[in-house]
Amino acid sequence: MENHMEMSMSFWRAVFAEFYGTMFFVFFGLGAALRWTTGPHNVLHVAFCFGLAAATFIQSIGHISGGHINPAVTFAYLIGSQMSLFRAFFYIIAQCLGALAGAAVLYGVTPNNMRGNLALNTLQPGISLGMATTIEIFLTLQLVVCIFAVTDERRNGRLGSAALAIGFSVLMGHLLGMYYTGAGMNPARSFAPAVLVRNFVNHWVYWVGPMIGGAMGALLYDFMLFPRFRGLSERLATLKGARSPEADGQQDTRGEPIELKTQAL
Repeated sequence: MENHMEMSMSFWRAVFAEFYGTMFFVFFGLGAALRWTTGPHNVLHVAFCFGLAAATFIQSIGHISGGHINPAVTFAYLIGSQMSLFRAFFYIIAQCLGALAGAAVLYGVTPNNMRGNLALNTLQPGISLGMATTIEIFLTLQLVVCIFAVTDERRNGRLGSAALAIGFSVLMGHLLGMYYTGAGMNPARSFAPAVLVRNFVNHWVYWVGPMIGGAMGALLYDFMLFPRFRGLSERLATLKGARSPEADGQQDTRGEPIELKTQAL
């Protein structure tokens, strides 16, 4: 039974992997976004670092936990009935704690005069709350659809690296989003600097937008673009942990260095 499996070492290794992956993703991403020089941000530099960090750490832990490193992605898989509520809860806790740890280390190793607001996500001048929320929805929507598509076990002839494709999706989101909201796309990334600099102004945007976008992405892919034909009872069983999504044909790739799977294992 899933309830027994959840308490196994493999489950807790997966939870720790989410902590680890999110910690380093936030450390490198926020570090690249600090203002070390005067003048405007080098958007391309920041976007590439976030994208490369996402690709690197998703590839690193994908075979252990699925490599979500983002509460919105975990929520999307929950909405898509591809993981249990129990697992999703612990993943999101681990991601937020990992983000805090990464941001705290960055804070500790950065000179006082360079910390600033620790790359806190803020709305750019002229951007309303409605605009910001919509941007965050769209940025996360495209990310989740990309993740679902490139890691879909039903897809034949998958070529290239799923992790790299996801990294490019993160990069693309930053190239646009930084001009609007600073490109949240990941509530854990936004949460960590907000805690450390004690600034939660408009912080809800960086949770509501990505969570809605993630849910929309899951529903769009699983019900319209490439439907999964499962009944309500099967979906509820997965959410309760009584049934594994692997029963739909998902193959366990744990231990195989061939390709990433960003689904719950």
